[in-house]
Amino acid sequence: QVQLVESGGGLVQAGGSLRLSCAASGGTFSSYRMGWFRQAPGKERAFVASHRWIGGTTYYADYAESVKGRFTMSRDNAKNTVYLQMNSLKPDDTAVYYCNVHRGVNDYWGQGTLVTVSS
Repeated sequence: QVQLVESGGGLVQAGGSLRLSCAASGGTFSSYRMGWFRQAPGKERAFVASHRWIGGTTYYADYAESVKGRFTMSRDNAKNTVYLQMNSLKPDDTAVYYCNVHRGVNDYWGQGTLVTVSS
């Protein structure tokens, strides 16, 4: 059974940084697309970043326009963990951040971790 556990959220001032982690279990994930989404209060869940295998040891990362240049997604296959490094945080980045893995025809989600950015 696939399980995703996020960590690393918290309270940070605007301009600060946080690194989120997502530990996956229940399989190997090196060839699957993994992603981060977020849900701000009163809003729908939205795409933040994805990281997909395109062959060999090469991965492609994609980002929402609102976070390009500030957020970086990476993975450590030995640890079955993906990361989201978030720099230059803004109050608009305040949300619950969810990890996602797309495996076959299924999508799996973590429980989320709250990021609060104060102005």
